[in-house]
Amino acid sequence: MLESSKPEDLLNTALSALKSGSGYAAAIDRIPVPVYTTDAEGRVTYWNQACIDFAGREPQLGSDRWCVTWQLYTADGEPFPDGECPMARALREKSSVRNEIAIAKRPDGSRVAFRAYPTPLADDSGALTGAINMLIDISDEQSEILKEQASRCRRLARSTNDANTSTILKDMANGYEETAALLHHG
Repeated sequence: MLESSKPEDLLNTALSALKSGSGYAAAIDRIPVPVYTTDAEGRVTYWNQACIDFAGREPQLGSDRWCVTWQLYTADGEPFPDGECPMARALREKSSVRNEIAIAKRPDGSRVAFRAYPTPLADDSGALTGAINMLIDISDEQSEILKEQASRCRRLARSTNDANTSTILKDMANGYEETAALLHHG
């Protein structure tokens, strides 16, 4: 088991494993959070067991693009437009993307909120060769945020005299609560 579970330390462990060359797979497999790599076009080339546990499925080598998850949504619950998820942007912009929240939908319908840490990889000449990504589950944190949003909507709905506004706010509250209930905890 690794000594630190700080995201930065886990990512540095994964990056060090890749730089060491041979044996990187065994080192990445020991990391207790989902870590995967892609080629320069975003096709998944490697993943650890934690990715399978996280995504609820085994990624499809060479055909899954950008992410190991079945379906990917923004923090607002909207599907990510093709090529706009954190990994796609990191590859396109050749720059690390940090502090962005996404939601993975599993084949069983449950969802997992996470922070992604996509980091481009380059060869000795600086040419982009692919990327590595680490996913940190923040479902509990997001569930609480969604519940707070639902509570705010319900308070606003009670305080307005406009029936249409009240209905819209109640619908929004229901949506937040439904999404919170779908998030996998643990």
